[in-house]
Amino acid sequence: MLGVTVVPVRADQACNPVVGHFEANVVPCPPGPSPLCTAGRVWGGIQGNYVFAMTAAEPSALIGGVPSVFFFTGKSTISLKSGDELFGTDTGSIDLPPGQGGFASLITFDGGTGSMTGATGQIRLRGEFSVTDGTTSGDYLGTLCPGL
Repeated sequence: MLGVTVVPVRADQACNPVVGHFEANVVPCPPGPSPLCTAGRVWGGIQGNYVFAMTAAEPSALIGGVPSVFFFTGKSTISLKSGDELFGTDTGSIDLPPGQGGFASLITFDGGTGSMTGATGQIRLRGEFSVTDGTTSGDYLGTLCPGL
């Protein structure tokens, strides 16, 4: 049985559509179980620097998927130009070698600091991952609802 949790958005929250781009490099992960970490920048409707730490990855082949595709989860922190931070949980899929390097992700915002305390919303990302260059880039589209 699949359970769904609905999180209500406060009526006083002003949600804004956001569209933009991102680019990052693979970086060493802090001690712990993260198999992949990246750091880079984001611009457009959300502007700043971000870090991503993958927390888990499972082969899609386990459920009949493409052998080179992995489903993943992770955590992102965006340090906004204002100095506030925005926190998000990532879920997505990535095609690793010998695949073509594409990925898609959904980041669900779950708080932050300063004006992003209590922030909600989601952005959808799509992009390319180059294992050879250790880079990722792409675009995003979604909604950000600042908390304060």
